[in-house]
Amino acid sequence: MGSSFSSQGMVLIVVAVSLLAVGQAKTVVVGGSEGWRFGFNYTDWTLKNGPFYIRDTLLFKYSPPSNAGVHDVYLLPDRWSYITCDFRREKLVGKATQGGGQGFKFVLNQWRPHYFACGQGANRSHCNQGLMKFFAVPWPHWHL
Repeated sequence: MGSSFSSQGMVLIVVAVSLLAVGQAKTVVVGGSEGWRFGFNYTDWTLKNGPFYIRDTLLFKYSPPSNAGVHDVYLLPDRWSYITCDFRREKLVGKATQGGGQGFKFVLNQWRPHYFACGQGANRSHCNQGLMKFFAVPWPHWHL
């Protein structure tokens, strides 16, 4: 029984690792057909569209600046900054003018949390009230 169990266990491990093995990086449009906009829940979108892997590309698409609004994309340094929408140590990764047309790309190239948020609106309201924030922790590609 011991050898039968261990061989079955080994098969399960190989199957599980095979399911994690993703050979090709993918490009994912943030928000899908909704794009990057005020009022869309990106946390839910992330849960439905993950997991993400190292070398995957996030494609941000949003309208260019207009009377209807302005959007951008910042990378926040840590979980606390993300939770509180604190932009004091942020890094701008997508200017307001970069989201139109084909949008702009951000490659997930490190195995660490990436905290994204829109920095627009009075008191950063796009992040605080407009749900324009999400985080992604890309997994490494496993190869057998």
